[in-house]
Order: sequence, then C-alpha cells, then structure tokens
Amino acid sequence: MFANAPIIYMSCDFLRLAVDGVRRLQPYEPGKPIETLERELGIRDSLKLASNENPLGPSPLAMAAMQRELGRVSVYPDGNGFALKGALADYHQVARDCVTLGNGSNEILELVARAFLRPGLNAVFSRHAFAVYPIVVQAVGATAGVAQPNAPDHVMPYGHDLTALANLVDGETRVVFVANPNNPTGTWIDGARLRQFIRGLPAITLVVVDEAYFEYVQAPDYPNAVAWLAECPNLIVTRTFSKVYGLAGLRIGYGLSHPAVADLLNRVRQPFNTSSVAQAAALAALDDTGHVAESREMNNAGLAQFADAFEARGLRIIPSVGNFICVNVGRDAFAVYQALLREGVIVRPVASYELPEYLRITIGREAQNRRVVDALDKVLST
Repeated sequence: MFANAPIIYMSCDFLRLAVDGVRRLQPYEPGKPIETLERELGIRDSLKLASNENPLGPSPLAMAAMQRELGRVSVYPDGNGFALKGALADYHQVARDCVTLGNGSNEILELVARAFLRPGLNAVFSRHAFAVYPIVVQAVGATAGVAQPNAPDHVMPYGHDLTALANLVDGETRVVFVANPNNPTGTWIDGARLRQFIRGLPAITLVVVDEAYFEYVQAPDYPNAVAWLAECPNLIVTRTFSKVYGLAGLRIGYGLSHPAVADLLNRVRQPFNTSSVAQAAALAALDDTGHVAESREMNNAGLAQFADAFEARGLRIIPSVGNFICVNVGRDAFAVYQALLREGVIVRPVASYELPEYLRITIGREAQNRRVVDALDKVLST
C-alpha cells in the first residue's frame, strides 16, 4: 500500500560535503545519442557523426569472440587480463608488466591523475585539448596549467605549442598531457619535435602521450611514441579499442609505460575494471588487420570528401589526421548544430573547447558524409 507514497528526503547541502575539486567540476558531455534526438523531436532515420565512432563497426572476428564469451558472463573476468596483456605486449614488443588495461583509455588518464597528482601539484596541457584532462586534474585537487595553442594561421592551427607547454612546467609539475593527434582539432606533432620535448622534461614529470587515434594516421612524420618507452622512463602512452577497432560500447583501452609506473597505475585500478567480453573482443580485434586497413582507407576517403566539399563552399577547416574534421561555419556553431538536429543529423559543437564557430564531424561512409554536407548546405542557406 506504500508503493506510490512520495519519497521525502531530508534537506542537506551535499555540495558543501563534496571535496573542493569535485564541487567545481563540470561533467563531460558526450555526443547526443540518436535515441534521445528521435525521442525529443519525433523523427526517424537520424545520423550520428558526433563521437568519433567507426561507422564500419567492430571487426567480424571481434563480433564472433563476443558471442563466444557471452556464455561465460556469470563468471568474473580475469582481473589481470593475462591473455590481452600478453597479446598487447607482443604487438608492441614491450614486456607484459608495461601494460595497464583500462575501461577505455579514458580510465588510464584518470589512473594517472589518482596515482601522481594531489593538491599542491600541477598538470600541464594545451588549450583546446581533450576535455578529460582538466576533469581528472581538478577531481583530485591538483592545479591545471593550460598552455596557449598554436595561432589560427599556424600550419597546425589551435594545435599543441610544445614551447608553450614546456614553459609551464615547474618543480611541482607531475604530469603533462599531450594528445597526438589532438581531439577535437585533429592536429598532430611530428616525431622529432615530440621526442625532443619528452626528453627535455624533468625526470619527475610524467608525460602522457594520448594516441587514441593512432591507427588512423598516415602522415609520414607522425611518430609511434611506444618506440621511445625504453629511453623515456617517464613516458606513458595511451591507446584505445574505441576508435578504429569499433569497440566504443565495450569500454576497453590500455596504457604502456615503465613497469614501475604501470605497477602504480594498477594499484589504483579498480578490480575487474574490464569485462570478459571486452577483453575477448579486443584480443580478436588485434588480429584483424584487414578490418583496420579497410577502416583507415574509408577514413582517408572521407577526410578528402569533406575537405573538398568545405573548400568548395569557402568554409575553413583544421587539418586533421584523425577520424573527424573541424569546420568553421562562420557563425555560432551551436545554433547550426541545433538546426542540423532538426534535419536528423548529429555532429558535435565544440564551444566547450573554446572554438565557438567550429563543428567537429566524425568521418562516416561516403553517403553519410554527403548527407551531412547537404544538411549543412540547407542550414547555412537560411
């Protein structure tokens, strides 16, 4: 008889109870889900190119591995991820104890903050860099040092200025975050300059090179930072299965670092942080080089398709080697984003990254890309 009785909560200022960093946090806002858009606007056949997902989906090998593993989900996963760690170690030619598995590479970023940052210490990253960097730094009470980016007329506009980053590093800097390529801009840093930057950092400063989009990049001067682990013990490289491997919904990523650093990250890692299904899918996905090659080829074609279309319309873009492209729509991009929603097209406004006239668009299949351009034509003509 109490089923419909109202719930009465005692009044309490819970915000005051939270730690200072959490009180001031603004949560990360993901791309709008298709289901939410269609429920809100009552439309169908929507297209989402907002969250840098692979439009080809997972590898067939990964799909088969997931199906096989479903029958075992009543059993806890291998908390140490023995098989996947071994495969990743072999793939990258590092020792198994260099690997830390994460609930997406995003969790590795959080583990770094929890293990190495606290009030009184600071972390450095670039303006217009991945939104999770300031979130994890602030959550643990550390201070953020935000470096000014490259100028808008630079060959890599709004990308990382390594000199500006280095100038912010002091005796209390424990972590520097460098996304290569960067999200949301898509810009990248060549190997010679990035290696010199890392080698020039103090030994007490860890540098996280976030390579979430590594597999998509084909620029000749783009480096594989994993190759520097042996000479740079303060280096952590993060990778993910969410992008080219198409496993975003399973949340599986990893970090590669000096074994002593990996040991510390694993001390703060939650037990069973990666599921058995995710581990099995990731293990199988590593073997499907054909799926990765097909995804990369489709992405390169899509980047060129968008670049040509925007150039023909006089719309400025930021050079990108990721699976997304940022375009300047010449007006308030959030208003354009909202108009595109009414056309059933979801992209990503990046005003939260201090780029208020830009939209970030994930690279889709050829017909999907064409639909975005057509919708944008319609919206910008009004």
